[in-house]
Amino acid sequence: MTGTLLVLQFILAAVLTIAILLQKSSSIGLGAYSGSNESLFGAKGPAGFMAKFTFVIGFVFLINTLALGYFYNQEKKVSIAETIKVEKPIIPVKPATAQTPVAPKAPSAPKTK
Repeated sequence: MTGTLLVLQFILAAVLTIAILLQKSSSIGLGAYSGSNESLFGAKGPAGFMAKFTFVIGFVFLINTLALGYFYNQEKKVSIAETIKVEKPIIPVKPATAQTPVAPKAPSAPKTK
């Protein structure tokens, strides 16, 4: 079931991308290639049809995404994050010394005669 929904998800993503790019905008985009079909969609051209088509495809894409997530979670009962084993790191502990470190003595000047 998830395989079919996943293939459908890729197809819907491609169709949705093309539908968005075909819409008329300030920079014409891919809408320049659909100029000869304006009489097919009515007097207003494809603007109203493409907006409705994009909305429907976007809604189907959203429903498919939710269904894909639901069926994937039903199929895989265990999360990948739950299978990760975390081990505590072993930190070496240095024994505390009772003596305080002594500063080295300054070198003495050589004796002159």
